[in-house]
Amino acid sequence: TFFSHPSHIRLQLSNTFYESSGQWWFSVDSVSLLYNTSEEAVFNASDVYAPASASYRCLHVSSLQRYSALLLPSSNHARRWAITFTDFQIQAFSVSSGKFSPASDCITFLTPAILMGLITSLILLLVLAYALHMVIHLKHIEHEDEHKADIYYPQTPEQLEHCCAENTIEKNVM
Repeated sequence: TFFSHPSHIRLQLSNTFYESSGQWWFSVDSVSLLYNTSEEAVFNASDVYAPASASYRCLHVSSLQRYSALLLPSSNHARRWAITFTDFQIQAFSVSSGKFSPASDCITFLTPAILMGLITSLILLLVLAYALHMVIHLKHIEHEDEHKADIYYPQTPEQLEHCCAENTIEKNVM
C-alpha cells in the first residue's frame, strides 16, 4: 500500500496538578498523523512530560526501539508508520518572549552503560569483600597454629626407632 507524507501532525497535550510536587505538569498524551486526507495514525506518548513552567527537550522522540520508543502505536494504522522527531523541544504553557524556558531533559539516569557499570562495580566489590574475608581467615588460622603443642616428626630411621621404643616402654608401664 502506498502512503503519502502526512498532511498534518497533531500533538495532544494535558496539564495536571500533582500535589506531591506542588506544581503543574504538562504531558504529551498522543501524536496523530493525518494522511490520505481522511486516515489517521495515532501514537500514545509515554514519559514525555515536564513541569508546566519548563520546556521538555529530547534528542529523539520516536516510535523506534533504538530511540527508546517514547511513542507507542495505538492501532494497526499506526504500526505501518515509524515516526521520529529529532532535537525535539516543546513548551505547552508559560511561554514568554517567544523563547523556551529551561528544559527538562529526557535523559534517563539508568542507561545500559551506567547499569553495566553498576553491575561491574558490584561484582568487583563482592570479590574484594571475599578476598578480605579470606585474608582475615588466614590470619586467624596462623594465630591458632602458634598456640598448638609442637608435634615431633622423626627425620631418620634411628629417631623413628628411638621414638617407638619410648612409646613401647610407656605402654608396658601403664
